[in-house]
Amino acid sequence: MGTIIINTSERRLYYVLGQGMALRYAVAVGKEGMQWSGETFVQSKRRNPSWTPTPRMRREDPWLPAYVPAGPKNPLGVRAIYLGWSEYRIHGTNMPGSIGRAASSGCIRMLNSDVMDLFERVHIGAPVYVMR
Repeated sequence: MGTIIINTSERRLYYVLGQGMALRYAVAVGKEGMQWSGETFVQSKRRNPSWTPTPRMRREDPWLPAYVPAGPKNPLGVRAIYLGWSEYRIHGTNMPGSIGRAASSGCIRMLNSDVMDLFERVHIGAPVYVMR
């Protein structure tokens, strides 16, 4: 109960409720070559997060800003769930049309309404399993 399972080939995130039940959300996943799989955990959660692109992202796209404050232009949307061992997150988006596609740099994107729901349900330390 409380586990997150992400199936990148289905482009779905499942939040396990227990007793054989789970909530299912549509997500965007990493672009070709940027998808990953493995086990991690929820390290922290932030409401209205700011965004700082990683050095890799800025090398690949020098036009990216160094920092984006919370607000409608922020690509993390209204909530971010930070994962334990990596630069990746589960977060909202300011590009809802990307949901259901391989569109990110490795993060898992959700509709803002969906990530707000998940944010309230998931606890710090919850296991996260990403599979292809």
